[in-house]
Amino acid sequence: MTIDEELTHLDSQLRRLKIEYEIYFSNPSKKPPTDVEWKVLTLLRKFSDGAKMNATQRYRYNEMAQRYAIYSDLWRKKSRIREEGYRRPQDALLSIQGLRTEEREPEHKVYGVSAAAMAAVATAEDKPFSTQCSDPRSERERVQRLYEALTSAKKKTGESVSGTAESFAAFVQKKTEQIRKQHGCQAVEYTVEVLDGQVKLKAKAKV
Repeated sequence: MTIDEELTHLDSQLRRLKIEYEIYFSNPSKKPPTDVEWKVLTLLRKFSDGAKMNATQRYRYNEMAQRYAIYSDLWRKKSRIREEGYRRPQDALLSIQGLRTEEREPEHKVYGVSAAAMAAVATAEDKPFSTQCSDPRSERERVQRLYEALTSAKKKTGESVSGTAESFAAFVQKKTEQIRKQHGCQAVEYTVEVLDGQVKLKAKAKV
């Protein structure tokens, strides 16, 4: 399948997972939909680095990852209520009974996903973007993804985006040739990351 087809499949599985959990919480005899959730998590992890996606695809992925994080937090709370059986007025908002008063972040008791893991999925778009180039002229897709990652990061931090994709490609070509000649390496690794609210583009020799 293409990336777009897999993202469409992920969206379909996420919708199905939401329905399955609604059925699970309304029927005490039902088992949690761990098989569907495993499929969703597998796809989320597969595309978490965003390396093979364009800007539109990354936007779709990020929206679904954030949606899953919100759903998962709600399901975790409902599962804790279901298992521990404590009652509070606020439980009516969750449509099931009971919730402990102390606030803690245990692993998800249904499918073993910790709160830290969920946060990592939800903020997948904030991870540094990296790609390698040895001959940018023949690696236009990689250079384009690098350019999209750089401009996307700058827009998020409010920085101005100067130059065009063509001028950026020329810069990468020149920089790659310079570093390869200087270090005698086969490729150059480019990384886009945000440090102290500022976008940085780093290039280093890759042996």
